Amino acid sequence: MTASLPFNQISASDAAAAIAADKLTSEALVAACLDRIGAREPAVQAWAFIDPELALSQARSRDREPPRSRLHGIPVGIKDVIDTGDMPTEYGSPIHRGHRPHCDAACVAQVRELGGVILGKTVSTEFATRHPNKTRHPLDPTRTPGGSSSGSAAAVADCMVPIAFGTQTSSSIIRPAAFCGVIGYKPSFGLINRAGLKFLSESLDTIGTLTRTVADAALIIEELAGLPAAPFGEVPRRKPRIGLCRTPYWNQADAAAQASLDNAARVLAQAGARVNDVDLADEFGALAETQIAVSSYEFYRALTHERTRFPELISASLTSRIAAGGKVTRAQYEAGVALAERCRKRIDDVLRDHDALLAPSAPGEAPTIESTGDPIFGLMWTLLQLPCLTLPYGSGPLGLPLGVQVIGSRAGDTAMFVNAEWIRRALAG
Repeated sequence: MTASLPFNQISASDAAAAIAADKLTSEALVAACLDRIGAREPAVQAWAFIDPELALSQARSRDREPPRSRLHGIPVGIKDVIDTGDMPTEYGSPIHRGHRPHCDAACVAQVRELGGVILGKTVSTEFATRHPNKTRHPLDPTRTPGGSSSGSAAAVADCMVPIAFGTQTSSSIIRPAAFCGVIGYKPSFGLINRAGLKFLSESLDTIGTLTRTVADAALIIEELAGLPAAPFGEVPRRKPRIGLCRTPYWNQADAAAQASLDNAARVLAQAGARVNDVDLADEFGALAETQIAVSSYEFYRALTHERTRFPELISASLTSRIAAGGKVTRAQYEAGVALAERCRKRIDDVLRDHDALLAPSAPGEAPTIESTGDPIFGLMWTLLQLPCLTLPYGSGPLGLPLGVQVIGSRAGDTAMFVNAEWIRRALAG
């Protein structure tokens, strides 16, 4: 643990080690996070629900027992589309205001079982789509933190909590992580159990995390999914094979984002990585449109209760998206699913020759609060079901963070962590 840092600023991994060594209590850690929330929440508005005494009560209970896991005593934020039995879960919508689930989602129950502390519910956009909610960028309240994991990204970036769950159907972890300057991790599809998640797209929705270190992202997924510990000790001697993938949507990145990715590639090559261009042409160019069609088809069905009973309480942007989904035919949907499967096999071949791909995370720095930003650089990778991780790198013309995206092989999350950490260290110089 870095002694000079306030407790709310230390990583989950360092905090866990300190708790296990009786050098830190969960109560002191949670209290520091709550103090930060008290000071900053009026400006950032990252939380949909917070009960300080409930959080402290959990922490005190953890301090009275031996550690159950590496998550023991660590506070975790829960995106408000994931059910919690002792807190409201409103899915970012007035339709479900005051809704109290009768039980926890599987991932929340696992965090409790492993000794973690559920700090509170972080703000989600409306049903985890693109319509903005109240959260502001921690560095500039006129800017969006991104979406749909708005509150999770902002809370982690502002040192209110070390780990928060996010979800991704399009680019809802990767993009806000880039905007806020934190680590955003979207696992391989299905790696975190989704029971108790408010589904929009059953073939795409993925639970992941926002953290401030790669090691913290690895820690929570290893504990929840039973993955082997990432061998971070091997990082200094690994020289990964990196495919620079500007993607078919390169012209939608602004000059700063393009320069940031190209500069990252040069730095990595100078550090000893083998870097070569990967051109995903032909059918890959249709994947963004395909992701929108497939997800919209599933949105239309997943939100049947809401669209038929409470249409007046759904935003105009989501109403339009739902209506478009109702026009996607079954034949079009199945054609999209088939295209995705073909491209998954082709990207598997590409990744046999590369340890990781490097791509943009977002078109640029955070736009103004009228939107949550364009998800274009997450759509393809989510549809391909690959593990992805945003690393903060560079800044835009306003001085706000930019990020680069590291993509690994399907079910290759552990290797992706090691390669991402090598890339992070090389970029840090």
